[in-house]
Order: sequence, then structure tokens, then C-alpha cells
Amino acid sequence: MKLKDGKPGTTYEVREICTDDSEMEKFLFSLGCYSGEPVTVISNKKNGCIVCIRDGRYSLDKQLSEAVIICNQ
Repeated sequence: MKLKDGKPGTTYEVREICTDDSEMEKFLFSLGCYSGEPVTVISNKKNGCIVCIRDGRYSLDKQLSEAVIICNQ
């Protein structure tokens, strides 16, 4: 499931980052968003979502939230 489809208030595990854009992958890695890390969906919006990663709260646009593949912990 993609991060944008996650249920608000639920913690998931990042399974993989699906993108051909190395800059996007590096950016997500710098946030702490990489395979095996927990991510909590705070809210979903039409143009993206707000997530909590490693004690930080981030707003990810639609393109970023579609690149992150998650699974239940």
C-alpha cells in the first residue's frame, strides 16, 4: 500500500521507496524514511499527507507520498 493510502493515526513500516528519481530517494532518506523504519500517518489530504518519522512531523506532497510503500507493523 502507498503512504498516501494509510489510515490516519496508524503506524506502518516502510517496505520500500519506489522511484527512479535519485534526488527524491536521497531526500526521503535524509528524513529517516527508508526500508524498515516506522512511519505514522497523522492526516491525509488531497495533495499529500502529514506524517511523523523519527520524532519529526513532515508534510509530504502527493508525489513523495506515492513513492513510499508501506505495510502494517
